[in-house]
This record gives sequence, C-alpha cells and structure tokens, in this order.
Amino acid sequence: MFGDFDPRDVDSRERDDGIRDREDQYLSLGRAGGGLTTEPDDDVRSRDDDARDERDRDVRDRHDDRALDPRDVFARHLDLPDGPDRELVRDRDRDYLLNGSESRTLATIGAFRVVSERDLRDPREDGDDLRPLERQGLIQSVPLNEREHAATLTRDGHGLLERHRDARSEGRQTFYAGADRARERSHDAQVYRAYLKAAERLQAREARVLRVELDRELKREYQRFLQERNRGNRDSDGRPNRTPEEIEEWAREHGLPYFDEQVHFPDVRIEYQDANGDVRWEDVEVTTEHYRGAHGAAASRSGFSIHAGGRSGGSTPFDPHAAEEFLR
Repeated sequence: MFGDFDPRDVDSRERDDGIRDREDQYLSLGRAGGGLTTEPDDDVRSRDDDARDERDRDVRDRHDDRALDPRDVFARHLDLPDGPDRELVRDRDRDYLLNGSESRTLATIGAFRVVSERDLRDPREDGDDLRPLERQGLIQSVPLNEREHAATLTRDGHGLLERHRDARSEGRQTFYAGADRARERSHDAQVYRAYLKAAERLQAREARVLRVELDRELKREYQRFLQERNRGNRDSDGRPNRTPEEIEEWAREHGLPYFDEQVHFPDVRIEYQDANGDVRWEDVEVTTEHYRGAHGAAASRSGFSIHAGGRSGGSTPFDPHAAEEFLR
C-alpha cells in the first residue's frame, strides 16, 4: 500500500517497525513481485540447512484439527498458553490470563498490525476472543469506517509477545504495535483477508506457512541496503548512492521485480514450505478502486497474486530518504 510518511507520526520507540510512503525526486518505489514459484538464491535471506531442519521439527500433524487454524503459524514460537483453558501468564510486573485461542489472536494481530475485528472471530471457539484481550490492555480497537472496527496491539501487547518468544524464534515472525492513519487502515485490514485465501490454497497443496513479511519489513531491508555506504559517514547528505544496476541486482536477489527504474513491493510476502520441504514464498497485492493509471498497470505487471479489496485511502510513491529516521 502507498501512503504519506511523516517520521513525527511514529513514536521513537516504534520507528524501526515500519516505513511509510511519500513522493521522492530521486527514487520512486511501487509494487510488484515474484509469484508462487519464485525461489531465492542459495545465499539469500540466510536460509541455511539448520534453519530448515528447525522448521521441519515444527511440522504439526496435518490431521490435527488445530493445524487448520491459519493463526497457528504466528504463535508457533511463542511460550504462551495453547490450550482451551485460560492460564496465568507473568510478564514483568503484570499478570495476564490467556487461553490458546487468545494467544493465537494476539500473535495474528501483531503479525498484520491491523486486522478487522470481524475477521478475528473463530467460529470453532466459544465466546469472544477480543474482549478479554482488550480488557487486559493487550489490544485496542480502532475505526476502519463508520461500520467496522479493527484490532491492533498496544505496546503492552507487543511487549508480551516479544518477551515470550522461545529460544528458536529469533528472526522469525515480526510483530507490530499501533495502526497507521485512518485513511490507510481500510487497505491494511484487507491484507489479513488476502492471507486467509492464500493460506487456504497453500494448505490444499499440503504446504505449510512459516511466516509473513509485510511490505514495511521488505522496505526496511531495502532502506538498509540503500544507506549502507552512508552509515558512519559524517559527510553524507543521506542520499542513497546506489547505482541502478546495484538496485536491480538487490531486487533480483530478493525476488522482487524491478521495472520502470523502480523496485516494487507486495503488500505481504507469505513464506511457506511446500510438500517436498522446499522453502518458497507467495507475494500478494491487495488492489482497490484507487489502483488506476500507473499504479494499476504496475499491479498488473507485478507477477504478484492479486487480491481484489474494497475501499482504501489515497496513495503516493514511497520515499527512500525516510531511511534516515530509521537507521540512526
């Protein structure tokens, strides 16, 4: 999704969690990318044999009903309750009561940053997962429009997830707190819906989702690449000095398309393990009625899986110079 970025809108403790979009005179980023068969090079993204063996050990029995829950992946590496009964969870100077469904809901909200409340209702669970989480200060409700609300993590909820990762979870699923401005939330909330459809397709092919990466995470990696030569250089003006050839190579290595002199990013990258045990990814783009002209053409050219969404806010290109706020 495209949207204006103002570093003043992001709490200093949260600034490394996301990158917004705005117009820039030097580099303009849109979206597009690889599809289901896109595979990274052997030396890309640090997918070594140990990581694969570790993931293999996490494979759940596909005949287990809970393996059908698309939220399972996000709580897999969390040391939180996973059964039907609420258990006491101690976190610094606070105590919480959570059951397995609430743990999975909390992790899912963190993974997607903002999720429509109606999409979080689990028809297989009794009761309401959201009210206990909100009463305990772990999530908050934010409006999407006049009829619909979404849930997002509070800082306490985010901290709970981060402090209850198991020893193997470093570098796995990223969690976020807070929500973007109101005009961007409608689009963002549809990313989880797109994930649900993709997860269903993957499950039908006996694939197993490993994690998701939002566009902001991929853009953050790109920012670090652009600014790598500027770090520690007091004479730097903060402008990226990468050549178009270097940028194109970076995009190729990360399975992202490069055309019209731009790197293009999906709304979400779904990393999964196929039936043969190979790690792959599917890139998904949520399109709305605002995808017209150049934006619509780029989405069509992207090679991403396209999810037709509803209404969303306005859009402008992404600003690579915003990196200065995130890399200090």
